[in-house]
Amino acid sequence: MSGAASQHETPTAEQADVTEEPQLHDLVPFLAGEKIFAVFADHVDGTAEARVPAALPHAPPAVLGVVCMRGRMLTVLDPIAILTGEAFGWPENLPAVIALRGDEQLALAAQSCRDTITIAAEDIQPSSQANDDDGVESAVLGIARYGGEEITVLRVDNLFAAAVRRKERRRRRI
Repeated sequence: MSGAASQHETPTAEQADVTEEPQLHDLVPFLAGEKIFAVFADHVDGTAEARVPAALPHAPPAVLGVVCMRGRMLTVLDPIAILTGEAFGWPENLPAVIALRGDEQLALAAQSCRDTITIAAEDIQPSSQANDDDGVESAVLGIARYGGEEITVLRVDNLFAAAVRRKERRRRRI
């Protein structure tokens, strides 16, 4: 019986060795305004340059419009407006667009995209704001420091909710 107990303990010791290895994440950093943002590389479907978004009427400041990329219509979001609620002065022709994977069919506006970087999970300091004033979960996962720069890591699953939180449209009932 003690042999069975020692066999059961051995895998636990091996599992402890496996979990000691740092969990690494690939990030796609990009520049928007004066800030550097990033999203996890496995959430990125692709990038494109020089896209002109078609404006959407009555859209909140964080929604710049829609663009066609790889045969898909994507809603382009302004990462600065998502954080601040105020629109950044983007040119009509967006310098870069980062297409995101997922059913929401979203993309992020960027001034430039950078090469993919790899960081350890513990290098991402969690956001101090878990929820916004409206009770909506924040679009910011945390802050990473890489190469002497501070990078705001975005939560792709909360981007759309954060983009529309400040201006909810109500339909008139007839």
